[in-house]
Amino acid sequence: MRKILTANRGLTLVELVVTVTILALLASVIMPLAQMSGRRTREIELHRNLRTIRTAIDEFNKRYEKAKTDKKMQEVINKTGYPATLQELVDGFDFGEVTPPKRKFLRRIPRDPFNPPKGKEEPKWGLRSYSDKSDSTTWGGEDVYDVYSLSEETAIDGTKYKDW
Repeated sequence: MRKILTANRGLTLVELVVTVTILALLASVIMPLAQMSGRRTREIELHRNLRTIRTAIDEFNKRYEKAKTDKKMQEVINKTGYPATLQELVDGFDFGEVTPPKRKFLRRIPRDPFNPPKGKEEPKWGLRSYSDKSDSTTWGGEDVYDVYSLSEETAIDGTKYKDW
């Protein structure tokens, strides 16, 4: 009787090289997609945070104008009706109402995903006052009329984040 020889089970060098090549090709396709997905997610977060802050500023202004119209608070000369700082939206403002004594518009100041704060510092946003030009990059300091990102990066659509 003859013994039947069985071949060694395993991978040849050629099979191994082909497998590694295929995996490298797949990784080279997936990595840019994953990076683009992460960037798109941060852009969505930036849009949402800008909308949240701008809506809070507008609501503050509406409440201020209503309180002025209803004669619940005295009119102040050179006061535009916008918050003095972003922190005022969080801390609250007294519009002369009985309850609540201070009206708050934000729980916290949202962060800029393309310009995150370092450590425990407050989120940084570019600010414009009511008297500033719409494309101004310096804040007049009188009030907060608009916010923008301080990032110099370019978005997926080719615009600058600071122009959003």
